[in-house]
Amino acid sequence: MHLYLAEFLGTTILLLMGNGVVANVVLDKTKGHDSGWIVISAGWGLAVFTAVICVGDISGAHINPAVSIGLAAAGQFDWLLVPGYVVAQMLGGIIGGALVFFFYKSHYRVTKDADAKLATFCTGPNIRALPLNLFCEVAATFVLVYAVLQLADSDPTLTLAGEGGDREIQVGLGSIGAMRVALIVTAIGLSLGGTTGYAINPARDLGPRIAHAVLPVPGKRDSDWSYAAVPVVGPVIGGVLAAGLFVLLPS
Repeated sequence: MHLYLAEFLGTTILLLMGNGVVANVVLDKTKGHDSGWIVISAGWGLAVFTAVICVGDISGAHINPAVSIGLAAAGQFDWLLVPGYVVAQMLGGIIGGALVFFFYKSHYRVTKDADAKLATFCTGPNIRALPLNLFCEVAATFVLVYAVLQLADSDPTLTLAGEGGDREIQVGLGSIGAMRVALIVTAIGLSLGGTTGYAINPARDLGPRIAHAVLPVPGKRDSDWSYAAVPVVGPVIGGVLAAGLFVLLPS
């Protein structure tokens, strides 16, 4: 259970800080208003850094269903743990998205742009072309997961007792440096984030999108459910493709 609680906490922190920097940039009358894409990309990278520092030694800080699925597909993580990790990550995404709303509630009130408000919860393409949008999410997540797999050099294990005796399962990425992961995410944002906003994480997008749908955000628009499958399906495909290449070309 502590593994799942750690993933929940890590994903909550990720979304609080990651969507928090988006809110700081796009909502009206904030200190960081209109400070630009570089600030958003750097903020998301540092959000990943903080989340990994907080829970990396407990659960491996996947904080992303695409990472959990990709690691399992590459044989680096136990498939039995994947459902629990994904549920914990999704719940963390919802709570993290909700916390951003309460943190910046005064600024949501004074912001008129409903699209900007939605952007503080979830991603959306600047040019809507769903096949291309899907490709962008696949490609960006492929880069993330393949890089993460290459960085994994010693995986921590958890011993589980069972009728057939104790067994050890891999739970994380061990000595991955949190700053290295943060730099990868920042690089993806700067290079590949301009089309779809680089969800690269189903929990990062779907969780807060659910929060947007249910929270009393003043002057909000719909939650753009017609696009919602892209930042869920694309990252999963990208993670699995990265795992496939990792298996075919072991380091």
